[in-house]
Amino acid sequence: MAVVLLASACSPNPSATEEMNNNQPANAPKHVIVLGFDGLSASSINDGKALPDMAHMPNLRNLMANGSYTLQNRSVLPSSSAVNWASMWMGAGPELHGYTTWGSRVPDLPSRILTEHEIFPDIFAAVRDAHPEAEIGYIYEWEGMRYLADTLSISHAEQVALSGKDTEASIAPAVKYIKEKKPDFCAIIFGEPDGVGHGIGWETPEYIEMETHLDKAIGQLVKAIEEAGIMDETVIIVSADHGGKEKSHGGITMQEMQTPIVFYGKGIKKGYVIPESTMVYDIAGTIGYMFGIEQPQVWIARPIKSIFE
Repeated sequence: MAVVLLASACSPNPSATEEMNNNQPANAPKHVIVLGFDGLSASSINDGKALPDMAHMPNLRNLMANGSYTLQNRSVLPSSSAVNWASMWMGAGPELHGYTTWGSRVPDLPSRILTEHEIFPDIFAAVRDAHPEAEIGYIYEWEGMRYLADTLSISHAEQVALSGKDTEASIAPAVKYIKEKKPDFCAIIFGEPDGVGHGIGWETPEYIEMETHLDKAIGQLVKAIEEAGIMDETVIIVSADHGGKEKSHGGITMQEMQTPIVFYGKGIKKGYVIPESTMVYDIAGTIGYMFGIEQPQVWIARPIKSIFE
């Protein structure tokens, strides 16, 4: 529930006005929806095809062509799941939030600070604190995801088999939630293509086939946002935790560390390739910026401000 703060028309304070403008984009969205894909590598998207060629993942490429994106976003190390999903929500790396392994359910290192909910400050709590009445959703496929977010700050949390063969049936709970609740902030996190990567290999024909399957889900979720009547006030973010190499990840190769980030929707530049260096935790900072939230001091995230018109 983003709120634009307006300076008084009478004798505005220039320094205060500048501070408010720097804390939120002028054309801020009311809704932010994250579509996350475990193990989606940037190298599999950057396959030599120009963006107008929509043969591979046409729905994702449409968001890229009509939004802002980078294929050079880096994960934190190790390039594994829990570490990076935690970093995406918590605006900081493992040195601060404490989740250090692929399957961390509790911090392996003591978190630098804890909220009243006994968890490191995350974007879900930040949105809740700034906007107490906000509808906040968290729909995820991998069971481990529920340990990496402040679920006490979330309105609706649900584990769903999002990547099933029948796309429409698999994502039906997410579609229903979007249409009925019109969430202010929502994260929908798929467990694939990570599973195919581990079982058969990253960037194999089977991996590309899974990406094609997931791309159908992107298209149907975009359609759900449109049918909910909120697209004109929404920013969609497509993200991932890590990539992969051969049948594994967690190492220090660029195939494992580089992931795409795509921003599409209200106030977002079209056809814009993000030139700045970005890290996975900058996603939390950018979401917070869209909602006009002051970052917790312990965060090291930098909002990606160049994407806004």
